[in-house]
Amino acid sequence: MLLSIFEMLGAQGPLAKRMPDFVPRPQQQEMAEAVAAAVEQQQVLIAEAGTGTGKTFAYLVPALMSGKKVIISTGTKNLQDQLYHRDLPAVRAALEIPVTTALLKGRANYLCHYRLTLREQEGRQAPALLDQLATVRGWLGRTRSGDIAELSDIAEDAAVWPMVTSTTDNCLGMECPNISDCFVMKARRAAQEADVLVVNHHLFFADMSLRDEGFGEVLPGANAFIFDEAHQLAEVATQYFGTSLSSRQLLELARDSRAEVLSEAPDLSSSINPMSDALDKAVRDLRLSLGETGQRAPWQAMYNRLVVQKGLDAVQQTLQQLHELLSEVAERSAGLEKLAHRADDGLYRLALFTSGTAPVLDENDADEVTDMEVLWFETSPRGFLLRKTPTSIANTFHAYMDSKRCGWVFTSATLSVAGKFGHFMRGLGIAEAETYCWDSPFDFQHQALLYLPQRLPEPSQAGYIPAVLEAALPVIEASGGRTFFLVTSHRALQQIAAQLEQRISYPLLVQGSLPRAQLLERFRRLGNAVLVGTSSFWEGVDVKGEALSCVIIDKLPFAHPDEPILQARIELMRKRGENPFFDFQIPQAVISLKQGVGRLIRGTEDRGVLMLCDPRLLSKPYGRIFLNSLPPIPRTRELDDVQLFFHQL
Repeated sequence: MLLSIFEMLGAQGPLAKRMPDFVPRPQQQEMAEAVAAAVEQQQVLIAEAGTGTGKTFAYLVPALMSGKKVIISTGTKNLQDQLYHRDLPAVRAALEIPVTTALLKGRANYLCHYRLTLREQEGRQAPALLDQLATVRGWLGRTRSGDIAELSDIAEDAAVWPMVTSTTDNCLGMECPNISDCFVMKARRAAQEADVLVVNHHLFFADMSLRDEGFGEVLPGANAFIFDEAHQLAEVATQYFGTSLSSRQLLELARDSRAEVLSEAPDLSSSINPMSDALDKAVRDLRLSLGETGQRAPWQAMYNRLVVQKGLDAVQQTLQQLHELLSEVAERSAGLEKLAHRADDGLYRLALFTSGTAPVLDENDADEVTDMEVLWFETSPRGFLLRKTPTSIANTFHAYMDSKRCGWVFTSATLSVAGKFGHFMRGLGIAEAETYCWDSPFDFQHQALLYLPQRLPEPSQAGYIPAVLEAALPVIEASGGRTFFLVTSHRALQQIAAQLEQRISYPLLVQGSLPRAQLLERFRRLGNAVLVGTSSFWEGVDVKGEALSCVIIDKLPFAHPDEPILQARIELMRKRGENPFFDFQIPQAVISLKQGVGRLIRGTEDRGVLMLCDPRLLSKPYGRIFLNSLPPIPRTRELDDVQLFFHQL
């Protein structure tokens, strides 16, 4: 007798029989039924599933059993790898069904034979880079997929990877001499043939934006799309709609021009190499003119500076001259032809930022406009990024969904605000959907305690961070370390880390001192550490057991008001007569807070204290929205209760 989806995840189902650690959960069974209905009936389902629900199995079982082509998209490449290499094989083996699966990432995640050879032929290589190239060449003889995540001997952010992987800009396509061995092409063929395909949000929107511009698609057609960590979708999407130009693109153009000429047309080195060097210098000079690192601001104010305009002119002139030289010899090789196109595209993108202003929204048109475009920039220690970005992708995503007759499933532990999904739906332009909210099966009444300390000043006051630290120290002591101290800014991180280093006896781990994975591994191993982190530790981090028994959050995670896209959204909403604080800023902060809170209790045996320091939770009317969105954790304002909780543990 065939089992229903509900029964498959029950006590007598195949997962319970074949997976030693599997525990049936009613929330998981109900969610699986809802996912199965959405896939079969081509519906839109929005499903919030609290921590511990087991949402991964709740969508994998119906996806594998559907007999349809299903694309599953996750929030990050790490989650994508975990889903494909661990969860998906386990469920498929338990169900014993012959479903074909595939993993597909963006092209920058696959080694490129042509670009590796090009780099190896290039002169002026640093010894460290030569060692990395040799390591990559040795790995090429062993890998079947070409997925650079396999090669753990080289750091994920190592300088060699952009040199030996391709982008849409520099890929030679069908004219590549290594096309028959291309790892990207092999991965895409496997994706076309698979019943269940695992991608990530970045690849999904990269593919969607290419189709929107009239180019060929990367992802195959599907009968259903399932988005895990769906709360990230709107933010990720804005990166792929609009136009950008980075110092890295321009520097790689200069480097690739030198390498291609050396390989294919050495007689042209005397004319093209000096111009490539001039572009390299102009780009680095422009970066210096933009000032300090870590900026993320509207472009117009920076553009008005004379030194920046001179820097832009220098880049434009050298890029134009390099384009002319490359165009004259483009027929000599596919690589030179591609470089000429890249230079031309760079000139087009640069021109978008030389006026310094974005279109201004007319007050009379505000009611009929759902998004604007904003020009902004950001700086890193050695580079810059110029972006023209829409404030919303709601219309674009709505049109895309309308063009597909298939099922749509959006799931995450944090989609609702006080039990309502309006904010999430508006962000993606979803008009109608089946919505469900399954609470976590964890017993928060007995597993956790929420501590709201007394007599803290307002976050806007100068002494707020020192006061938070003083309130947190006895909680850290009572917990015996074992704490995540989550903060909302790098400035707060530096202040708190500096003070903790002097005032606690427990091991201190600080974001930025090591890669995130290494910090987490060390935190788990030590068992009594205090980790201070900003946004990257608020979500996607899973530490089960006693090593994490306390989460302290310095204040409500409102986005910084100077953030350029937020500024533009606020302007547009005000002109439409909306209230951006209540309609956008509060919902966004609620979802971020829920993510941070979700780090504390990760299993049925976990126990811990959640300390929320922001007094606005009780002093402001909107504080109730935040508190009503959290799990049902008992509250206290007394430090004695916190100490007693830990003592009882």
